[in-house]
Amino acid sequence: MEQEADLKRSITDDIKGAMKSGDTVKRATLRMLVASINNAEIAKQTGLDNADILGIIAREVKRHHESIDAFKQGNRQDLVAQEEAEMAILQSYLPEQMTRDDIVAAAREVIGAVGAQGPGDKGKVMKELMPRLKGKADGKDINDVVTELLGQ
Repeated sequence: MEQEADLKRSITDDIKGAMKSGDTVKRATLRMLVASINNAEIAKQTGLDNADILGIIAREVKRHHESIDAFKQGNRQDLVAQEEAEMAILQSYLPEQMTRDDIVAAAREVIGAVGAQGPGDKGKVMKELMPRLKGKADGKDINDVVTELLGQ
């Protein structure tokens, strides 16, 4: 249980630091993140481990990407800048993102381990692969790689 709270504890410590330094953007962004984590803990009715928290952070980063695209289409550069600043703060908590080659290597390893033969075994592969790569790679990229590998 102690390790489960490492990332959450780090985030709350960073909130305190942001409050002391007067960094309102970082403070607000991290408070929003802690609220999302707390909501997930309530829904799950237990504490979250670091992998679950990384998944929440990745989801928030993806949401910011979508907002940035929408604000660019709406020609709202002020809101684009704000979303990009918040996204940069969130991304600092994510591990380095895997390259496509790394995803392919991990997918091949799992495909071999589960004995996947074709597209019908995609569910088995994804079930094993997603927890391994959570927070390290985008789910869409993982899905694309697995589909490509099993389709051959």
